[in-house]
Amino acid sequence: MTERAEPTETRFEDLLTTLERTIAQLADGTAPLEDLVAAHQRAASLLAEAQGRLDAINARAEQVTRQLTE
Repeated sequence: MTERAEPTETRFEDLLTTLERTIAQLADGTAPLEDLVAAHQRAASLLAEAQGRLDAINARAEQVTRQLTE
């Protein structure tokens, strides 16, 4: 019996949840400066990853649309 490998990529929904929590931490502003800087860096990284995934999904959707209209 073969075991399925666990996915190593975070689900998009989980990525957004983490991004929302990180932004809330930034908005609160009560954490020490070092924590806020780290949260800002984490938010920028999460946002870039989310945007990259959305761009990839959009490209696939456009490709499928072109194939269906040919």
